[in-house]
Amino acid sequence: MASTATQLAIRSVGAVTPLGDPLRVVLTCPYSLSVDGGVQGQVLGLARELRAQGVDARVLAPSDGPPPEPGVVSLGPTRRFSSNGSIAPITVGRVVAARTFEAVRALRPDVVHLHEPLSPMHYPLILGTDLPAIGTFHAAHTGRNAWYDTFRYPLAKMVDRLSAITAVSEEARRNVEELTGAGCEIIPNGVDVQIFSQAPPWPSSQPAIAFLGRHEPRKGLAVLLEAFVGIDRAVDLWIMGEGPQTASLR
Repeated sequence: MASTATQLAIRSVGAVTPLGDPLRVVLTCPYSLSVDGGVQGQVLGLARELRAQGVDARVLAPSDGPPPEPGVVSLGPTRRFSSNGSIAPITVGRVVAARTFEAVRALRPDVVHLHEPLSPMHYPLILGTDLPAIGTFHAAHTGRNAWYDTFRYPLAKMVDRLSAITAVSEEARRNVEELTGAGCEIIPNGVDVQIFSQAPPWPSSQPAIAFLGRHEPRKGLAVLLEAFVGIDRAVDLWIMGEGPQTASLR
């Protein structure tokens, strides 16, 4: 994985504490780890990389089945909500917020890394602890964000309590800065290049277009397919991923 926000803590204090114990980091994700997604993959990948560096990294997230790998504490099942042009498998409510808080208290981390920190499951952590907390914003809302508009003042106050805030893209940073007025560093998502390096070569003697992402309207696969029909030269088109539009676009 590439350098990421969680590694800011490692650069500052190393992978061990002053007492010689492994640095304990808890990473949180509001989306179900039973579903493939960008945030989920980033959190799991970060945890693996941190463990490889000697950090005791644990993941707290909902799961609609057994945890996908060791080091994950499941916070229970999710429901699916329409959000920002997609369907988010997310868990909300006081129960999951309490589970998150109790799990963090039991794990006693040195640092917490909250992905999508303004998800409701994080509120008790932000307001009820003094732990160093990094908040990473992933979502890039187009137009106005009704949630931010309605609860602008309390949400901005919660962001102020974070030790550091980062965003994975320029659009995500714009949303955060419009909410809080505070500066926000862009640290793009890391990529596990080892997975791709192990893939068998698929050479092409002509130009190729590769689409990798969820097959849903906001990702633009339908637009790509429509444009591809009009290309007047030999071009390969490789499509990866799946989603709600997969069947209709075949």
